[in-house]
Amino acid sequence: MTKKIFSADLAGKELVIETGQLAMQANGSCTVRYGDTVVLATAVMGGIREGVDFFPLSVDYEERLYAAGKIKGSRWIKREGRPSDEAVLTSRLVDRCVRPLFSKEMKNEVQVILTVMSFDAENDSDVVGLIAASAALAISNIPWAGPLGGVRVARLENDWVVNPTFAQRENASLELIVAGLDNKVIMIEAEGHEAAEATVYDGVEASLKPIQSIIDLINKASAELGVEKISPAELTMEVTDADATAAQKEMTDKATNWITKNVPNVLFSKDLPTKSSRKQALSLAKDELMKYLESENIGKDRRKSAVPLFEKYVEQEVTRAILEDNKRVDGRKLTEIRSLSAEVSMLPRTHGSALFNRGETQVLSVVTLGSPGDEQFLDGLEEAGRKRFMHHYNFPPYSVGETGRLGSPGRREIGHGALAEKALRPLMPDKESFPYTVRVVSEVLGSNGSSSMASTCGSSLALMDSGVPLSKPVAGIAMGLASDEAKGQFKVLTDLQDLEDGPGGMDFKIAGTKDGVTAIQLDTKTKGLPMTVIKQTLEQGLQARLEILAVMDKAIAAPRAELSKYAPRIVSFKINPDKIREVIGPGGKIINQIIDETGVQIDIEDDGMVMVTGPDGEGSKRAVEWIKNIVREIEVGEVFTGKVSRIFDFGAMVEILPGQEGMAHISELAHYRVNKVTDVVNLGDTVTVKVINIDEKGRVNLSLKAMSDRPAGSPGEDHGDDRRPRFMSKK
Repeated sequence: MTKKIFSADLAGKELVIETGQLAMQANGSCTVRYGDTVVLATAVMGGIREGVDFFPLSVDYEERLYAAGKIKGSRWIKREGRPSDEAVLTSRLVDRCVRPLFSKEMKNEVQVILTVMSFDAENDSDVVGLIAASAALAISNIPWAGPLGGVRVARLENDWVVNPTFAQRENASLELIVAGLDNKVIMIEAEGHEAAEATVYDGVEASLKPIQSIIDLINKASAELGVEKISPAELTMEVTDADATAAQKEMTDKATNWITKNVPNVLFSKDLPTKSSRKQALSLAKDELMKYLESENIGKDRRKSAVPLFEKYVEQEVTRAILEDNKRVDGRKLTEIRSLSAEVSMLPRTHGSALFNRGETQVLSVVTLGSPGDEQFLDGLEEAGRKRFMHHYNFPPYSVGETGRLGSPGRREIGHGALAEKALRPLMPDKESFPYTVRVVSEVLGSNGSSSMASTCGSSLALMDSGVPLSKPVAGIAMGLASDEAKGQFKVLTDLQDLEDGPGGMDFKIAGTKDGVTAIQLDTKTKGLPMTVIKQTLEQGLQARLEILAVMDKAIAAPRAELSKYAPRIVSFKINPDKIREVIGPGGKIINQIIDETGVQIDIEDDGMVMVTGPDGEGSKRAVEWIKNIVREIEVGEVFTGKVSRIFDFGAMVEILPGQEGMAHISELAHYRVNKVTDVVNLGDTVTVKVINIDEKGRVNLSLKAMSDRPAGSPGEDHGDDRRPRFMSKK
């Protein structure tokens, strides 16, 4: 295949799609370049694995450090290892965009791999990867209802900037990644500094035009390449035997009749108020269906195909009841939140804790305060530096009443943890006013609808319980949708739960304070949401958020004035940066001595900011005084008491402050002639001295004799000056 290049202007930069040269054995492959950031995308379709009853799509985003000219910082391992959290989040982001455009009937394995080949440190590779995934799928023969487009938009000084650079993003009050097609929205990822809902809406709207320009470019490439899509029907094993078709129809008719008569009573029963009770009742109903079909002489293999009919009917009936009757499975109104409760100080020895309940969703969030040295070091393709606020999320199998394997966090845990962290981050205090490293862990104890938003609420409460000066409490809510795309019908649901998250639905998570949005995450099971849905969801979500905040306010209205008695204490102060080396000492000798003798941790920033962390006030106080004495600017006339640290023929060195010495010349040891330094002082003696001079090199000259009056009748002193009379100091 000949290399083809397609390009278009996108926000003042050239967006380039190249295909026909790399990864030619994939069903579809291309590179997308924006600036000097380049991502290779491949899309491959495999066969159908036996027993698979879902669509096995996987999206993998691979960071290559060579793309940024980096070698892994680890001393022992130089090869890229497990994906970074950023890579996992990007994989999830792209997956949420492309998945809704695949047929629900498709069971073939499809894998999309995005490899960052070049990174210019200016243009983020996540959006480039999203565009590349869309292009690779569009130009392949894989059945897919794309292409789609995606951009990042940022609010800068009341203007919307499309695909801002990293430097521009630092000053943004709101940042969104939006993906969509046909002026509809498929995915949103957003972070804001209490952005108004109207501003969020404007940002989404500002993304639609550049998204369409991306789609036009991909369509141009797809049309010129002319690759025909495989029909979804070709991928399924259709029954062509007439007798088998008749038998299948008989089973379908009988199963449908039974389901229609019996399942609604289970779905909307007042006696089934919980997820587990509904799940158990539906399982029993499914068993009854199998028994009925068996009594009707339907064969075992044929009966198995009734299960998808059962599950599809449940999804359709839940949606129908909402659209036509405003009826939800648990009897709530469409805008009603389940029962809420909040409690703080749950655990006796932690630095802060809170329990948040919304219906059957229950999250326990726990705060740990650490020293600045506990910060997480970042060394990835795009990220470098340190991270002082972390939120981690655990989702054990018992939270949904199941057994399962425990292990390292999966994509779900990383994604949900990052969402709550993003929601809280804009309200966290800066390092200067609160130098602690803060880690929050949210344990999901029960899950039935948006445990990530419950984690946001629980973490906000726990942070205030710990005394972290959070600017304002943050709450989150998951909004759902029931829709019939063919008829253009939709109803927005407040507080999404189990059976409501089906085809034609959405999971629209919104977090923020009473004054604005801090984070959004949207994915949908539709072919895109019209802007009317986006607008209503934002408005309805605000009302829900205010209701939740009111409940949280009853548990704790403001951050505690004092930290837990079990939390470490940090004393921070500034020193002259030129004095840092004196505090550290040769080979770290001085700072390690302070740490060993006082039991504290010491962190020093390049700008001279010193942070002393100790388990008790006494050790911290000693360490602070020690450091301040080391860097103290000594002045002439000051008096110190210190130990004689060194002896010379011409005088004695006295340690007047930790790490700081001064010289007491032999002529300044006494009011009489001293023939030998050790006649007056010896090593280790404690003496009181006065600073009499500091020379141009900063050397301190001391005097012992200045601390006492000259004896009466003393004729003077002589240390070899023949012009002065000599005298005997002793008889």
